[in-house]
Amino acid sequence: MSSQQLSLFDDQTDPQSNNFPIVGLQYIPDFINREQHDELLRQIDAQPWLTDLKRRVQHYGYRYNYKSRSVDQSMRIGPLPHWADELGGMLCKQGLMNEKPDQVIVNEYLPGQGIANHIDCVPCFADTIISLSLGSACVMELTNKQTGQMVPLLLEPRSLVVLKDEARFVWMHGIPARKTDKVAERVINRRRRVSLTFRNMIFQFR
Repeated sequence: MSSQQLSLFDDQTDPQSNNFPIVGLQYIPDFINREQHDELLRQIDAQPWLTDLKRRVQHYGYRYNYKSRSVDQSMRIGPLPHWADELGGMLCKQGLMNEKPDQVIVNEYLPGQGIANHIDCVPCFADTIISLSLGSACVMELTNKQTGQMVPLLLEPRSLVVLKDEARFVWMHGIPARKTDKVAERVINRRRRVSLTFRNMIFQFR
């Protein structure tokens, strides 16, 4: 994680599954510690941001075309940075992904910003999508595209959400564009949130 690429990640993370009414959804609180969290934000903020969307983003591995909802081999922009490659290895070691991710998108959400309900491009990405939350907490909404059922999920800082099976292919996920979230009787004022989404490309040559 440092300029000498010293590892801040160890083997102490113990994935724990919560019970949700969605097959393939896994939520892991405190996946990284506060030191790791702060160092990740420092490394990310040291890199340039793209500003062609309403929110700022960074692409690693492959650039994703939001307008055409597509990606191909020509969009490769190089290997993942050390921090992302290290986290990818951690995800594999914990059994959360079958192989190390080769594509990462970093999204920044300021209060009032969100992302529309969607399912990550099925022809582009493999069957596991993982997102790590940094900064502020927020509520993600998962909506069944067949029944319309909606399940809110509080994403806390340093937490990991894993989408597989039905959670990956049947349920849309999105973040409402608002400045506060209400969870039970608790009101959460959003601050800056940064999400790291880990995916594997699927090309015919793979």
